[in-house]
Amino acid sequence: MGIIKAFKLGFDYFKYDEDGNVQEMQRAVDDINLDIEAGSFVAILGHNGSGKSTLAKQLNALLLPSEGTIWVDDMDTSKEQELWKIRQKAGMVFQNPDNQIIGTVVEEDVGFGPENMGVPTEDIWKRVGDSLRKTGMTAYRHHSPNKLSGGQKQRVAIAGVMAMRPQCIVLDEPTAMLDPNGRHEVLEAVSELNKKENVTVILITHYMEEVIHADKVYVMDSGKIVMQGTPREIFSQVERLKEYRLDVPQVTLLAHELHEAGVDIPEGILTTEELVSALCQ
Repeated sequence: MGIIKAFKLGFDYFKYDEDGNVQEMQRAVDDINLDIEAGSFVAILGHNGSGKSTLAKQLNALLLPSEGTIWVDDMDTSKEQELWKIRQKAGMVFQNPDNQIIGTVVEEDVGFGPENMGVPTEDIWKRVGDSLRKTGMTAYRHHSPNKLSGGQKQRVAIAGVMAMRPQCIVLDEPTAMLDPNGRHEVLEAVSELNKKENVTVILITHYMEEVIHADKVYVMDSGKIVMQGTPREIFSQVERLKEYRLDVPQVTLLAHELHEAGVDIPEGILTTEELVSALCQ
């Protein structure tokens, strides 16, 4: 079994009236099955309201299943006695870094998590230095987070999670509020952690270009997983993705249009280099 596994996972949101009676129920996650291998890079795609963020919050027990089960490193998230261990295994990075940065100095913020875990002071500073180095933020350790760019803040948030030494990081649309440069900074930091530290990465996003190097991609719609496969397998199905109101990387779309126009190139091209190579042949 992988580091994260879900079986027939479901989650409902309830709307209550003034008397506390259920007025409305909305199913946000419906019959999800997952098996995510340790050390892999997994992307979950979907338009707004598809259920991907609700799923993300269940991966470290911020939300508990309405039905079905989800395990993190063989621990059932619905068991309260496992909660502390689960959140040490699976760290969370949110869309807005301001929602999880609480320190007035970068190094203090990064050390906040391990301090609350009871890590000895000497080890905390080792972890802080290590995490800042891995995210490329060492030069900013004495800066105020308020003076940083959006991409830099998000890297500080990632460093704070890394300092707690999780085996898995769940990133819930971490680049949605960033400019292209900020997005590149964050994705580069996450990719390095995955490749060099063997940290399992689960990236929730609606930016297609961010997932072309993932090991596996899941596509969600109306709370269900409707497609899964490698990036090439997913992006080879341009018309089907359009049905789920999703785009594809620009170079993939261009290659698809050329293919439809009769040019002899394969579907599922992911990079400019691949397109150039296909055209030259």
